Amino acid sequence: MPAGGGRAPGRLGPAVAAAAAVLAAWQLLALSGAAAPGLLPSPAQTLAALADSAGSGTLATDLGASLARAGQGFALGAVVGGALGFATGYLPLLSAAVTPVVSFLRPIPAIALVPLATAWFGIGETAKRLLIAYAVLLAVWLYVHDGVSRVPVTHLRAARSLGAPLHRRFTEVLLPAAAPALLAALRYGASVALLALVAAELGGAQSGLAYRLQVDGQFLRVDRMFAGLIVLGLLGVAVDLVLAGIGRRFVHREAS
Repeated sequence: MPAGGGRAPGRLGPAVAAAAAVLAAWQLLALSGAAAPGLLPSPAQTLAALADSAGSGTLATDLGASLARAGQGFALGAVVGGALGFATGYLPLLSAAVTPVVSFLRPIPAIALVPLATAWFGIGETAKRLLIAYAVLLAVWLYVHDGVSRVPVTHLRAARSLGAPLHRRFTEVLLPAAAPALLAALRYGASVALLALVAAELGGAQSGLAYRLQVDGQFLRVDRMFAGLIVLGLLGVAVDLVLAGIGRRFVHREAS
């Protein structure tokens, strides 16, 4: 535990230095006149736009709407994708039937399904959540299926020969062995959920971070667009840090 805690401060310095370098380069580029006036806001102008959005309540409304859509879509996709990944990774015959179907669907991005989902489910929340769930399901399935299929068969056979029932083989052998892959799947699935969220909200939403980006783009409010992109990026970082923290504790507990 002390070694793990000591790594965080060591990583904080380079991260802060990199962020400062990016801000300095951004400021210099904004002052250079390389872009047309108004098309490249400075960090200060972007921060002012972000503060104005937060003060008016628009940011809270859009953030809440996006979090609800992404969270519900992520939960549905992660549960179905994780369960399917465990099943196909454990059962070769099921894998032979399901893998070609999933391999066919994986190259089809969520944004390509926006018109179809809108035609089937309308412009309400159902279509948006299902689009996000679709993208997350495919991402989570891939990681979980690969992790479960790599669990040594000898471990499972040994547990079965010792008389362990199926549920104990799952909880005491399969799940601990596949835990790193499962946690990687959830982290990747969370990032995919945010990508799919943008596609979903461009398909007829009335609130949300991506919807606001579209509206601001129509009025060339580039400072607000930059602010929205920063919020999306920070949201992704925050979700990943939370899942990574939970994952470290979970894997450590399983290994101990």
